[in-house]
Amino acid sequence: MTQVLSPTPEALALASQLLHDGQLVAFPTETVYGLGANALDAKAVLNIFAAKGRPADNPLIVHVYDRAQLTPLCEVSPLAEKLMDAFWPGPLTLILPRKPAIPDEVAASLPTVAVRMPSHPVAAALLRACKLPIAAPSANRSGKPSPTTAHHVLVDMDGRIPLILDGGSCDVGVESTVLDVTSGAPCIPCRKVKRRFPPVCATSTTPPMVR
Repeated sequence: MTQVLSPTPEALALASQLLHDGQLVAFPTETVYGLGANALDAKAVLNIFAAKGRPADNPLIVHVYDRAQLTPLCEVSPLAEKLMDAFWPGPLTLILPRKPAIPDEVAASLPTVAVRMPSHPVAAALLRACKLPIAAPSANRSGKPSPTTAHHVLVDMDGRIPLILDGGSCDVGVESTVLDVTSGAPCIPCRKVKRRFPPVCATSTTPPMVR
């Protein structure tokens, strides 16, 4: 039976304990609800793929609440720092060279890892409560629409996960923009096309959205 709880201090403490125990927790971000596991625990990450029915060759985004958490996880370039200054916290995911602390299960054995800092207060509170980087794709069964409410998550995940934190409706409603900043100008990775962007301007406030 899946619990749906408001993000009270008690519920956040429970969510934190579940994550430390290798279990899954669904939580709201400003984009969509995420299905989170301890990003440093390979077995916990495999539970994400099992719950979603998601292919294991599909890498996951790692969520953090503080840039200092990135130090053991990935290499952060000056370009990445500039993008973080402009757009974090917020709906921008950066692909960076990963370090050994990131399990292959998170990165699909790629040499890179996707990271972001969500701006949603419940996501931030959960990350601070557990003090773990959280690997989290959208909290839906593979092939289903991405959830923007706790009820959407429950419809797909009831009985598959122990806890959903109900933070109301997500503001953005689509997944974050993903930028590969591992070489040269930042680009949106795509199987056929890489869209490149000019350097971040001092007046920029919102990253282009991927739809």
